[in-house]
Amino acid sequence: MNTTEQLYLCEACGMIYDPTAGLPEAGIAPGTTWEGIPDNWRCPECGVAKQDFVLRSF
Repeated sequence: MNTTEQLYLCEACGMIYDPTAGLPEAGIAPGTTWEGIPDNWRCPECGVAKQDFVLRSF
């Protein structure tokens, strides 16, 4: 079986958001979908807006 992992990449700094892992240090629990993150959330590494992330499938 072939599974695809969907990750979200910050185009500014390269930080990757993995919904499976979440970002507990930023208050985002493991299992939180991208849609579940508030629209005003910012990259914890460089501060760019959520809209500046792009979906990448691996």
